[in-house]
Amino acid sequence: MSKEHKTGKEHKRSNFRLAIIDDQSHKQLWTVHFTRTSMFVAVITILVTLSAAIFSIIAYTPVRTFIPGYPDARSKKAAIQNAITIDSLETVIYKWGLYSENLKRVMEGMDPVKIDSLVNASMPTSARQANMEEIQRRDSLLREKVKQEEQFGISAQREKRDLPIEGVHFFSPLKGVISQGYNQVSHPYLDITAPQGTVVKAILDGTVIHAGWSNEFGNTVEIQHNGDIISIYKHNGSLLKKTGDKVTAGAPIALIGNTGELSTGPHLHLELWHKGTAVDPARYISF
Repeated sequence: MSKEHKTGKEHKRSNFRLAIIDDQSHKQLWTVHFTRTSMFVAVITILVTLSAAIFSIIAYTPVRTFIPGYPDARSKKAAIQNAITIDSLETVIYKWGLYSENLKRVMEGMDPVKIDSLVNASMPTSARQANMEEIQRRDSLLREKVKQEEQFGISAQREKRDLPIEGVHFFSPLKGVISQGYNQVSHPYLDITAPQGTVVKAILDGTVIHAGWSNEFGNTVEIQHNGDIISIYKHNGSLLKKTGDKVTAGAPIALIGNTGELSTGPHLHLELWHKGTAVDPARYISF
């Protein structure tokens, strides 16, 4: 047998045929011819296509939620809500811890812990230095602004007069919009909205009897005036005066802010008291 004849026979053995035959009539209904290579390629193609289809169904359809341990929308929402709750609880615990520490220090005659010092201590050295430089720059600008504002202050050397409150000329503490008016029972003061950082001025000559922090009302200034009049300014962003300072009408005393637990935005909480009774500031002051 020649070599060419053997090669032809081997080549014929590598061909395959798949047929569907009627069992009764022995008629071929369907037939296909293939080789080992084509069969291998077909099997690989079918497996890849099937794998891609299964992956697509699992990845892009709700079927994936039936896989044990796979998080669904409700579990993700619950996880996010739990994280928010934990963060809120940590904030409350931190506030109460700081409050307890400050209360303990005050009762022992020590200075309270300043929040600014805690923030600075947690900052890197480079960030703290940059922060200090920015604070110094802003302080210089603020001092210049206050200096310009004070030149319009009314002189404290004017003659003191014992007038009824209706005859007193009040200086407007700022220009803003009254967001909530005076109500003798439920709201015996005014809320005046203004941009963050707006300068708050004293309404009359007087003496600062309190300048400090309150958890509910934030940075607060209280001024005693002649005629048994007291003015109170709450929720300030920062204070420009300290307890015991003498102020003149129109002198800057604070900057508008949003401090204190009861504040919902930048505004001035203004109270006016006359002979121990809260009165409506809008009756005597133009905003």
